[in-house]
Amino acid sequence: MAELNRENWLQERSSGVLAHISSLPGDFGIGNIGSPARAFIDFLAEAGFRQWQICPIGPTGYGDSPYQAFSSFAGNAYFLDLNVLIADGLLEEQEVQPLRGLPPGEVDYGRLYTEFWTILNAAYRRFVDSGEDQVEGSSFKGFCRDNAHWLDAYAAFMALKAHHGGRPWTEWEPAYRDFTRVDLAALPPEVAEVAQSHRFYQFLFFHQWNQLREYAHARKVSIIGDLPIFVPLDSADTWQFPQVFKLDKSGHPTVVAGVPPDYFSETGQHWGNPIYDWEYLKQTGYQWWAQRLGFSFKCCDILRLDHFRAFDSYWEIPSWTDDARKGLMCPGPGLDFFVEMDRQLPRMPIIAEDLGYITEGVVHLRHAAGLPGMKILQFGYGHDDNNVNLPHFYPRDSVVYTGTHDNDTTRGWLSSLSGPGAARIRRYFGLEEEDNSAWPLIEAGFASVSRMAIFPVQDLLDLGSEARLNRPGTSAGNWKWRFTAAQLEQLRRERLEQLLSLQDLYDRNGDSRQREYSAPPVDTALERH
Repeated sequence: MAELNRENWLQERSSGVLAHISSLPGDFGIGNIGSPARAFIDFLAEAGFRQWQICPIGPTGYGDSPYQAFSSFAGNAYFLDLNVLIADGLLEEQEVQPLRGLPPGEVDYGRLYTEFWTILNAAYRRFVDSGEDQVEGSSFKGFCRDNAHWLDAYAAFMALKAHHGGRPWTEWEPAYRDFTRVDLAALPPEVAEVAQSHRFYQFLFFHQWNQLREYAHARKVSIIGDLPIFVPLDSADTWQFPQVFKLDKSGHPTVVAGVPPDYFSETGQHWGNPIYDWEYLKQTGYQWWAQRLGFSFKCCDILRLDHFRAFDSYWEIPSWTDDARKGLMCPGPGLDFFVEMDRQLPRMPIIAEDLGYITEGVVHLRHAAGLPGMKILQFGYGHDDNNVNLPHFYPRDSVVYTGTHDNDTTRGWLSSLSGPGAARIRRYFGLEEEDNSAWPLIEAGFASVSRMAIFPVQDLLDLGSEARLNRPGTSAGNWKWRFTAAQLEQLRRERLEQLLSLQDLYDRNGDSRQREYSAPPVDTALERH
C-alpha cells in the first residue's frame, strides 16, 4: 500500500482531559460553553493539560446521543450560556427561572426539551423586535450569508420537522421530501419564521463557541473534537444530499451500518445508519466529506475520527433485516480518500479511533495515512494474553486513554473485576487488594510512551459507575452525568500538585524540551462581519 508523503502530526508529549460539554457545571440543567467551560479551561491550563477532548457538539434528537445529530454542521443550542443572553438584553431573569431549578448532577433532557426552546424563542423575538443585526459586534446577516451552504437546509429541516409533528423527513408531505424541489424562499410563513429562529440560534451558538476557542488558545489549550463516521437517516445531511448515501427513491436506506458478530456481541450490532455511496463520493472528489471535515476544523483544533476501520472495510446490512449477522463486509474508500483530503485540507490533525477487532488492512491504512491510533488501558487484559493495549506494547504515535465515553469509569471497572484476570491487572498496575482507585492507571497513562495521554474527567475525580456517561447498546439513561463546580474545586485543591508533578516527571508539560505550542488560528469566517 502506498503512503501519504507526510509526517505524523503528533510529535510532542502532552496530556488532556475528556469531558463532554453536557457534563460541565452550569445554571440551566446542562453544561454550557460560557463561564462553566472557561472555568474548566482554567483548570486544565493550571494543571498543565494541553488538550480538552469533547464529544460531538451537534443538535441531538431521540436518545440524546451526540453521535446521532440532526446535522454534521450545526451546534447544539442547549449548550448556549443563557447568562450571556441576559447580559445582552435578549432574555430576562424570570424567563430562565424554569431551568435554574433543574438538578445540578444530571441532565433532564425531557425538561430541557419542554422549556429551553420557549426561552430561546423569547430571545429571538426580542432580537427581531430590536431591529438590530449584531450581537457583540457580530453580524447575523453576515453569519447567514457565510454559512448558507449548510445553514439554510438545516434551518428548513428543523422547521419542517416541527411542522410535521417531529416525524422523520421520509414521512413528510411529498412536496417537502425532495430537497431539490423545495423552494426555501417560498415556505409557508409560519414555517419560514421557525426556520429563521433556528438560523438565529446557530448564530448565537457559533458566536459563543468562537469566543470559547479564543479563550482556550490564549491559555494554550487546544480542543479535540469528535467526528462520527455515520449520520442518522433523519438528518439535514441525508435530506439535503441523498445522493451521498445508499438510499432508494423514497429516501429509505437500501443498506445500513453495523458491526458483525464478535467477542463483544454474538449477534453483532445493527446501528441503522445509512451507508455512504463511496463510488459517487469518489467521482465528486469526496466534496461532501471535504466540506464536513473543513467545517469541523473551523470549530476544533484536532479531530477524533470515529470508527476509522470503516474507511478500510465496513459491515453492510440489508435494510430489510434487523439481524446484523446477515451483513456483508465491503471495502471502504481506503487511502484514496485520505490522499484527496490531504490535498484539499493539508496536514489534518486526526486521531484514528481504531478500537475493537482491527484487521491488518486497517492497521496498514492508518500507518499509510500517517494517523495516530488509540490505546485504552482498560482493554489491557481481555480475551488476549498478548494484548496490544498493554502499555509495554504501545507505539509512540498513539493516544492513550484510561477509558472513553463508552467505558465504565476506571474505578467502576476495577470494582467489577474478579478471578485470575483481576489479580493480574492489580499486579500490573501496582494496586492493593481493595484498592479501586483510578490514579495508578492515570499515572500509567502519563508514563506511557504514547505521545498524548487523555483522561476522562470522571477518572480524575475517581468516581464509580454512577458517573458512567454512556452504555453502548442501551437507549435510555445515557449522556446524563454531570460534575459540579464544587467537585472541580475539590479536584484542584486535592490533586493539582500531583498533576503538575506527573506532567513534569513524564515530560508532558510542554517545557523547553519540546517545541513551543502553536495553536491554529480561530477561523472567524463564522462571524467576521
